[in-house]
Amino acid sequence: MFNHSYRGRFAPSPTGPLHPGSLLAALGSWLLARHAQGEWGVRIEDVDPPRTVPGAIAGQLATLEAFGLRSDFPVVHQSQRDALYQAAIEQLLAQDLAFACHCSRSELTSQHGIHHHCVAQAERATPAIRLRVAPGSVVGFQDGLRGAISQDVYAEVGDFVLRRADGCWAYQLAVVVDDHDQGITDVVRGADLLDSTPRQILLQQALGLPTPRYLHLPLLLDAHGHKLSKSSAAMPVDAATPLPALQQAWRWLGQDAAALAPFNEVAEWLQHAARHFNPERLPPQDIAIAPPG
Repeated sequence: MFNHSYRGRFAPSPTGPLHPGSLLAALGSWLLARHAQGEWGVRIEDVDPPRTVPGAIAGQLATLEAFGLRSDFPVVHQSQRDALYQAAIEQLLAQDLAFACHCSRSELTSQHGIHHHCVAQAERATPAIRLRVAPGSVVGFQDGLRGAISQDVYAEVGDFVLRRADGCWAYQLAVVVDDHDQGITDVVRGADLLDSTPRQILLQQALGLPTPRYLHLPLLLDAHGHKLSKSSAAMPVDAATPLPALQQAWRWLGQDAAALAPFNEVAEWLQHAARHFNPERLPPQDIAIAPPG
């Protein structure tokens, strides 16, 4: 039986095959859910069609299956959820919490890319929709691994996009709507999304939605300090031999490698990983990966 007070998720974007950083986030979120005796599921964040790689969705789902990381509830695809996002936009517009914006990126360079007021020289046929961020909108939250986090969303981000001028839904809107609709209580993901969290909390408040708990796992970095997934060194994980990659991810998560040494079959390994996982051993700092050889 699941503890229904905990529901987590892994939400990859289908921009290519899963890499070691993806596996770290998937396994970490799965382990935390199992530690809480909660549910864990998969959501495909294909809200940005221009960046979706053909075949990536099927490949990612097949890889997760090979690694034994199966969703406890039906897999959701953001590309099929337009009506939910549209309803949220209409609610915000009706309450004057969002507005149509005709500004281009080049027009906002004088404001360092931060939108506080419209500077558009002409109207677009399809304007973007932005959330209205009031001065003094400072958002703080307690990250489950990194402690107290605070951001002045007005000063550092400004009015942010909910629907792009090309008609695509912005990540910030889609993730907030989906987390609520799916009953997600705990968002466990990579630290590259830490900066997005205050925006999402502000949007949750505007929509009258509860805020889930957040925990941001460490990133894998290359020798130059760049996120490994954006590096040429980021090779896809091998679905044909999942156990070595699981063992490596377990070590990166700060866990005791010796505790799982006797187990050499994926299902058995995951069963014992759930039993031996200790959240207090999670490293708060990002992880530098030495180049092969």
